[in-house]
Amino acid sequence: MSARCSLVVNGKSVRVSTGDTHLDDAVSDGMMTQMQGVHGAAAFGQGGAPAGRRAEPRAPRAEPMRLAMPAANPLQARGEPEPAQESLKRSGSVTEITRLCPGVVQAVVTLTNPLPYQPGHQVVLSLSGWHPVTLTPSLRVDGAAELNELVFHIGVEAGVVAGSFAGELELGKPVKVQGPVGRGQYRPGGGRMVLVADEAGFAGIWAIARAARYIEPAREQTLVVGARDPLDLYMRPALDWLTATGVGRIVTVADRNRQRPPDVRPGPLTAHIPMLRANDAVHVSGRAATVGAVEVLAASVGARCYTIPLDATI
Repeated sequence: MSARCSLVVNGKSVRVSTGDTHLDDAVSDGMMTQMQGVHGAAAFGQGGAPAGRRAEPRAPRAEPMRLAMPAANPLQARGEPEPAQESLKRSGSVTEITRLCPGVVQAVVTLTNPLPYQPGHQVVLSLSGWHPVTLTPSLRVDGAAELNELVFHIGVEAGVVAGSFAGELELGKPVKVQGPVGRGQYRPGGGRMVLVADEAGFAGIWAIARAARYIEPAREQTLVVGARDPLDLYMRPALDWLTATGVGRIVTVADRNRQRPPDVRPGPLTAHIPMLRANDAVHVSGRAATVGAVEVLAASVGARCYTIPLDATI
């Protein structure tokens, strides 16, 4: 029987046997405990020691802030379909017929209820004795118009009214109107406005140009207005008003040289269109050939082009 003796370790009395190491005595007394080594071998650690304090878990990282950008306007974005516009029906009667020049007649239709539309929009007008035609509401050449009035500039061939649509117009004759239709309406903002009008196509261009002078007086405008015959440049009072309100570039063109004033340039209308830019907003109204040529010019530089074609059946 081996002899035992007492040792004091860390202030604690421990009974040991002779031949035992101090490490064995400490383990047997519970002062030290075995722990698994890194590679499975027995290793020793301080027994009874408090577990190390665990680090507080890191709060999950907040999602990055996303700024809400304003959505692009579908009326200005290229290639975006425009929202469908509500088509309304109105009734009225012809209340005014005026010859503006040999090739253009002005007709005023007074409606029982106003028809909401934007400058440059078109409407379908049904008249007894004639098939429905598409026309562009405008203003009188002096800019006058009432809320319940639709003012139309109607082209006639070589000054002949009899047998044409204008010949079917009679004071007091009832008409039906449906609209608005078309996509040539005025759009505020978006660069320089290049406005091209061929003969009675000046109706829609005049409405757009006048509205833009009130809504965007600082926006640059360029007008090119033409007719086959100089006598059919009926829009001079309107052009004078635009000049007085700050439109700096207005060009008038006529194909024929007969009685052509000095300020009217000769040649085709498209030859006098200024060099277009990619950020231009081009509005064109007139004969199919003119509208098509301007569309090609605008497409060649990537400019937006809004067309107001004249009804070829009139």
